[in-house]
Amino acid sequence: MQIIETPLAGLLLIEPRVFGDERGYFFESYNRDVFAAQGITGEFVQDNESLSDRGVVRGLHFQAPPKAQGKLVRVQRGKVWDVAVDIRKGSPTYGEHYAVELSGENKRMLWIPPGFAHGFATLEDGTVFLYKCTDTYSPEHEGSVLWNDESLAIDWKVEAPILSTKDQIGPKFKAFHSPFTYEK
Repeated sequence: MQIIETPLAGLLLIEPRVFGDERGYFFESYNRDVFAAQGITGEFVQDNESLSDRGVVRGLHFQAPPKAQGKLVRVQRGKVWDVAVDIRKGSPTYGEHYAVELSGENKRMLWIPPGFAHGFATLEDGTVFLYKCTDTYSPEHEGSVLWNDESLAIDWKVEAPILSTKDQIGPKFKAFHSPFTYEK
């Protein structure tokens, strides 16, 4: 498994070793010891799965302390443009984003620690997206940032996004008050 640091401190791209032959493939999607060696030490307590067709945008979401979530995300089938935005006050990369294609084909994963808003756009019909979370869902602690805020300059790779009502009305980044503080 190769773990790659991104330009945003703490956000890690993970490329598993995939073993394939005429029968199919095998890969290790999680190994506590390998992840712990990279500082990913939280216990995963909830798994989520979503199904979306092409053009759906979900995000930018987070959960505030004390129910902040770290997320290990990947695509089982299909393809997404995955986006994480640094929302840690005092971070040298505050307000910057990192985006990467995750797909059932490339098997890449992204570790999104607490302190990031997360979202994705589906690039293929029938996309199945998996999340491993370090805390359980808490509606009282959920927050968002407007997915298409021009100050974030995110290219979502979709023409006419399909959005939930909640995602259409998130706060703009400049009006947003982050509950997270950057820690070196």
